[in-house]
Amino acid sequence: MKSAVVFSAILAALVLSACDKPQSVSPTVITVPVPGPAGPTGAAGLSGPTGATGDTGTAGAAGAAGEPGKSGGDTIVVIPPAPPAEPAR
Repeated sequence: MKSAVVFSAILAALVLSACDKPQSVSPTVITVPVPGPAGPTGAAGLSGPTGATGDTGTAGAAGAAGEPGKSGGDTIVVIPPAPPAEPAR
């Protein structure tokens, strides 16, 4: 019985080691070109023609009427005279 277990273990080791493991295949490296630096700026283009003038808009609505002024009291408004003109040189 002891020899059967030892024989089975040796046989299992031989059978498992006899299996050929497939080698891992690394993918092929493909070099992809990358864009280079930007080139010089091109010349400026021509100016386009001036567009047509648009139509005049409609007049706005009339504004609201203001409140009536307050009655005068005892306030006096004094307007100073204009300064004299400078003499000609």
